[in-house]
Parts: sequence; structure tokens; C-alpha cells
Amino acid sequence: MESRVDLEKAAGVLKLLGDKTRLTMVAILKQRECCVCEFLEVFDMSQPSVSQHLRKLKDLGLVKEDRRGQWIYYSLNQQNELYGLIEDILEHVPVQTEKIKQIEKANPTLQCGC
Repeated sequence: MESRVDLEKAAGVLKLLGDKTRLTMVAILKQRECCVCEFLEVFDMSQPSVSQHLRKLKDLGLVKEDRRGQWIYYSLNQQNELYGLIEDILEHVPVQTEKIKQIEKANPTLQCGC
């Protein structure tokens, strides 16, 4: 059964994922949860910039947080009504295996204490 989403909401998701960094983050989160320090391993930007991208994804409800002590892990919100649209978009985006390997090799959670 085909599901439809509100045009305004769909436009918001497409606008948000029109940014290469956020699209890559979502593609990574499709495969595994991450904390900010892990994203720092694959994006050439500051921690506040990474956090800002994640906040935008969270504000639209695409990403959820799981607080573990003082650390926050991010994952895709599969309960979001727009999740099907995100899955459809990710079908056309390369799998982020190399970036995930880069995160796992660096194992930044050892340094930041996540």
C-alpha cells in the first residue's frame, strides 16, 4: 500500500537532505548509530557544526537521541511518518561503508569517552 505524506513536510525533508553533509549523516545512520565525535572522524568540520546539522535533522524528527550518561547517540527515527520517504531517497545514495570503516578504525569514542 502506497503512503502519502504532506507536501510541506516532504519539501522540508528534501530541502534538509539537499545538503550533502546531512544526506551523508542520514546514510550513515541508516547503518549504525553515531555520536558527534564519530561524525567528526568523517566530516572536515567543527563539533558545533556537526551538532548543528544533527539538530536540524532532530528538529524535523528524522533523527532521535539516546542519552547515555553525558553522551548522546543519534539514530534514524524509524517511527517518523517521513521515514519511508527517507528510505526511498537512500536507495539512490551510495552505502557509506568506507566512512563507517573510517569511524570504526579511529574508534574516537575511546578519546571522547562515549
